[in-house]
Amino acid sequence: MEKFSQFRDRGSGIAPFLPVTTKSSIFATLFHAVLFVFRFPFFVVYSAAYFLFLQHLPFLPAVIRKLLLWSLLAIPGVWWVDLQLDGVKRGSLSQQPRSRVPGPRSIIAANFTSPIDALYLAAVFDPIFVAAHPSSRKVRPIGLLSAIFAALSPSVQLSSLAEWEAQGGGGDDRLTDLRALVARHPGRAIAVFPECGTTNGRGILPLSPCLVTAPADSAIFPVSLRYTPPDVTTPVLGPKGWAAFAWKLLGRPTHYIRVRIAEGIHNTTGASNGVSTHDAAAAAGAARTGDWEGRAEDQPTAEEQQLLDRVGEALARLGRAKRVGLTLKEKKGFLNAWAKR
Repeated sequence: MEKFSQFRDRGSGIAPFLPVTTKSSIFATLFHAVLFVFRFPFFVVYSAAYFLFLQHLPFLPAVIRKLLLWSLLAIPGVWWVDLQLDGVKRGSLSQQPRSRVPGPRSIIAANFTSPIDALYLAAVFDPIFVAAHPSSRKVRPIGLLSAIFAALSPSVQLSSLAEWEAQGGGGDDRLTDLRALVARHPGRAIAVFPECGTTNGRGILPLSPCLVTAPADSAIFPVSLRYTPPDVTTPVLGPKGWAAFAWKLLGRPTHYIRVRIAEGIHNTTGASNGVSTHDAAAAAGAARTGDWEGRAEDQPTAEEQQLLDRVGEALARLGRAKRVGLTLKEKKGFLNAWAKR
């Protein structure tokens, strides 16, 4: 993989876009093939029944939706979950206050590595999913199925700002911000993947400035999800990525999820309280070293950047990863080079 060395972070040496591979013997491969053939029809039929019919039933309570999603996760063997709260001793989760975990009016800022991310968050927290762009403060409400497909969709992860805004031109997909969305749905949590693109879990990409629009009374919970085996991460996009993901997901006997939730972070920046920061944002944007190609008003101020840094550092610490300076612009170049390898 030396030919992809230009897509390694210069500071840490991490290559967050390289797919993770695991060694397997010929007997293990045959066993995986049998599991895949057995599980595939059940998984496809159950998924179609849920996303085409069951989730649209108006009388279906949230607890039943969660049980149905857990059943969907159980088909490929995703049932071993290690859930811990940052700074809380193991075995004392039940003693923690309800405010220590995401709930109504809170923001879930999760790392983005796999289609399983959205399924797990929906099965546990039943949030409203939003799509984010690395150069915009706006977000676009999306459904669970769209959040799942976004993990392997080049048109979603690599779209320009103009293309992304065109995707949310009207209807339920209209562009908004986190403050307005929380006010519109006070009884639900909001889930966003602020990295805007998938990695292999070894690095945290620069975060979208959409987080700075969170209301001051809404806690932002960094949530880290890691998988064992780690090869179900999907940094490589497109049809081949879907085929590889399906093989690894349905061919493994079990998949283990390690979930870590940091303490809630509150947005105390001026933008959260309605103060205009256009000039400061433009000045800070000119001085920043990140790859921000959006409008000046979308670029974070120094104070807002501190909020993004706190969330990014929490995700890196919980996931035992490193923050990297690579962006989706580098990922696009990596995917082009990967296709020509």
